[in-house]
Amino acid sequence: MKVLVTGGGGFLGKAIVKLLVEQGDEVCSFTRTISPQLTALGVDQFIGDLNDITAVTKAVDGCDLVYHVAAKAGVWGSYNDFYQPNVIGSKNVILACRKCDVSRLVYTSSPSVVFDGTDMEGIDESVPYPSHYLSWYPQTKAEAEQNIIAANDSTLATVALRPHLIWGPEDNHLVPRILERGRAGALKRIGNRPCLVDTVYIDNAAQAHLQAASKLAIGSQVSGHVYFVSNDEPLPLWDIVNKILAAGGIPSVEKQVSPQLASFAGLILENAYRLFKLDGEPRMTRFVAKEMSTAHWFDLSAAKRDFGYQPEISINTGLARLKDWLRQEC
Repeated sequence: MKVLVTGGGGFLGKAIVKLLVEQGDEVCSFTRTISPQLTALGVDQFIGDLNDITAVTKAVDGCDLVYHVAAKAGVWGSYNDFYQPNVIGSKNVILACRKCDVSRLVYTSSPSVVFDGTDMEGIDESVPYPSHYLSWYPQTKAEAEQNIIAANDSTLATVALRPHLIWGPEDNHLVPRILERGRAGALKRIGNRPCLVDTVYIDNAAQAHLQAASKLAIGSQVSGHVYFVSNDEPLPLWDIVNKILAAGGIPSVEKQVSPQLASFAGLILENAYRLFKLDGEPRMTRFVAKEMSTAHWFDLSAAKRDFGYQPEISINTGLARLKDWLRQEC
């Protein structure tokens, strides 16, 4: 089978690519830069931008299945920064699949698409989208997810997965940010509630994508649906943060601020960055303040029932692997 992974050079995309190569598929990647690791795996790499329908179509042509993993992530930037790659980019992938007669499309979404600023405790996929978002990332991912699911029909089977807080060796986003801020003493607990939070180890997140794809077909049980994906081991947020810090040899976070103060600081910083057009991103935003002071854990019954999802790597095993990897990197 010939498979395309958009964002194949990224953290999750690369993990999916590795599994596909291991099972003998012919794999292509669509990214903005060449990845030496993908070259070593023998992966054909198409270089381009998701906003370029011609480039996207060229990459999709001849494939049997597409994993659309690429996206603009983050908590700061303009609406257009997120809208173009996340919404327009996803529309281009759908159009390319139709033009090239690709019948299966797996989309990587995010649980943040249904986050309304309050606790999400054991929720399932029936929870509606909120009426308002505090960040462009979840807003544009929600629009893209809805477009992907709406595209499911008699010629194209689509499914969307919502992995939550992916981490592990080779992470270039979550783990480095935690370690960097931990070393700088810039982390503070927000509130004192032991809010349970789901995360997912990278190998489990990648495997979920392949499992969903294996059941995806026109009119199948998974087509046209969304699924939460996690390690199914919710822990208090600051417990997992401190475990990641410990893997990097950094002391635990003990200082704390109130959710109200964190949210107010986020508002002030957001306004300052907009007003003075500052580079980088604020150390705190209202979205981050809400995310870090509320519960986020999910009912995985649908994923387990419909495509047999079962996380194989536990959090403790994953942390041991992360610790070993960080030692090698240092």
